[in-house]
Amino acid sequence: MKQTGLRTLVAFLSIAATLLATSVAQTGGGHTLFGDFKVDERRVAGLKPQVFQISLCREGGSPITRQSISNNGRYRFLDVRNGAYDIVVELAGQEVARVHVVLADSRKTDIRHDIFLEWHQDMPASEPAKAGVVSAIDGYTRVPSDQTRFLQAEERIEKRDYAQAIALLEQLVAADPKDFEAWTELGTADFRLERVGEAEKAYLKALQERPSFFPAVLNLGKLYLVQKKNGDAVTVLSRAVELRPESADANFFLGESYLQVKKGSKAVGYLKEALRLDPVGKAEAHLRLAALYNAAGMKDRAAAEYELFLQKRPDYPDRQKLQRYVSENKKP
Repeated sequence: MKQTGLRTLVAFLSIAATLLATSVAQTGGGHTLFGDFKVDERRVAGLKPQVFQISLCREGGSPITRQSISNNGRYRFLDVRNGAYDIVVELAGQEVARVHVVLADSRKTDIRHDIFLEWHQDMPASEPAKAGVVSAIDGYTRVPSDQTRFLQAEERIEKRDYAQAIALLEQLVAADPKDFEAWTELGTADFRLERVGEAEKAYLKALQERPSFFPAVLNLGKLYLVQKKNGDAVTVLSRAVELRPESADANFFLGESYLQVKKGSKAVGYLKEALRLDPVGKAEAHLRLAALYNAAGMKDRAAAEYELFLQKRPDYPDRQKLQRYVSENKKP
């Protein structure tokens, strides 16, 4: 997608992420995820865009829902389940900002994530876009009837009706074999039904059509881990991290794949990066690091990792076992 004529938006490092304390009495159900959307326009003059698109995406996945928003507006996503998500801001079909959020509240609640962006003049044509600042958002344009079928398949996947999702997606790719997004979702549905051979074929078809489609790359790497094709997993997940270094999932699973090929020294950096990107959602990385340190005889460092893990997962079934290890090996 051409970038000529587009100004770029850069998310402030200080993106506000305020968790509201308000919650309703009943448990269960989905959360309301909302926030103010503001763009600082002081650095530019003249006409500026009036409308942006904000999408809620599963981490590393396709958009669940989209809505239009103007500067100084407020977005709102209803009935959002616990999990890891990306809030993606688009302008003229290009991704200009991405905010990672993790919802993990046992009670239905309102969760606020404000997004503040800064408007910059056009970059010179000779200056390449910096990775992670402007990139074309992946998406496949379909005729209306196929788009309806795709959204129906997404809904079936959300409701764990994978067999029906597969039927819908197979119709889509039969009609349009270039639909890399549908191939990816087909792979995901097959994967969840443990049809690993079919899932691999679907992901490879997606990547044949769009080699840089991150969800297909990431999920193929995870599939190779499940199949114990660990060398292939390292290769594919390295590509996933290259495509999206800010993905906690990509870093975590690449670290895991290095563990499986007995390259713990390489695993450490990726596991730590996963924790930096998603301290709670990727808490299991503390367990992986602790196991590495324990095997290397660095029991005090292993104890520190176990302690951090238990702070994030206080209901862990083997909590007492880890607490004993910590008490016996924690550095005074």
